[in-house]
Amino acid sequence: MTRHHHINSYDGHSATGHGHHHNPTSYNRAFVVGLLLNTSFVLIEFIGGFIANSVALTADAGHNLSDVLGLILAWAANLVARRQPSSRKIYGCRKSSILAAFLNAVSLLLVTGGIAWEALERLFYPVDVQSNPIIWIAAIGIIINIGTALMFFSGRRNDINIKAVFSHMVADAMVSVGVVLAGIGIILTRWSWLDPAFSLIISVLIIVNSWELLKESFHLVVDGVPTKIDERVVYTYLSEFTGVTQIHDLHIWGISTTETALTAHLVIPQGHPGDKFLSQICQELHNNFGIAHSTLQVELGDSQYTCKLEPTERVSE
Repeated sequence: MTRHHHINSYDGHSATGHGHHHNPTSYNRAFVVGLLLNTSFVLIEFIGGFIANSVALTADAGHNLSDVLGLILAWAANLVARRQPSSRKIYGCRKSSILAAFLNAVSLLLVTGGIAWEALERLFYPVDVQSNPIIWIAAIGIIINIGTALMFFSGRRNDINIKAVFSHMVADAMVSVGVVLAGIGIILTRWSWLDPAFSLIISVLIIVNSWELLKESFHLVVDGVPTKIDERVVYTYLSEFTGVTQIHDLHIWGISTTETALTAHLVIPQGHPGDKFLSQICQELHNNFGIAHSTLQVELGDSQYTCKLEPTERVSE
């Protein structure tokens, strides 16, 4: 029987699997500051919205409340994802960061949808609002939301969990801007319907932008190839190594919002190329594609013992 050789590289640096694990980046300070600021502001806005009878201000408070919950969820996932692997959890709990991003995207859409529905009701049945307190409270919200978003700005490109938090904060800043504009418009025109109209417009913009976040996070939940990686390029890259005549059973997926894993069968008729060769591939997969966990299986291509996973559509025997 053809002998299958396995090579594991859990960090992309070692062909034997001995190396350090890259934990998700810690944003503990940003989460703490963000939670304190947003929790305080939620209370201010709910009270101000009730006094001013403003759906736009209450909408802003609702978004900030969802941000508080989103911050807690993202922070918890960030901490849990840093736990070390065990015999029962071979990748630790790193997938929790992906689930947190997905749940945050869902909550953002649900809350925004609720605000849009309320705005529609107020649009057809407008009520008088007090514009001055609305403007001042919302202006404070803009500062708080933008300030919190900036703390997560640098990590949004490489970590979808951080991106979800950033999106929440930007969404709230947008709603706050809409509130300020509505308040100024009401002072100038006395048109009370501007309040729900601005909320509705901003809600639609947030829903459109959040939809992409929802799709991206769900894609990772179901073990899709991370968007930053083109699996066709990886396939071509592996097939061009000396001695490799065929690649099959190639799988690339995210084990967390910051780490990617790969498994593949390399058909090398000349025989096992040695650990150095495989270590080089793992290293280059890490350097060129950011794939930190690679598992490669070498096959000789013996026609008597064909691999049952060779067909592209097969993922199990």
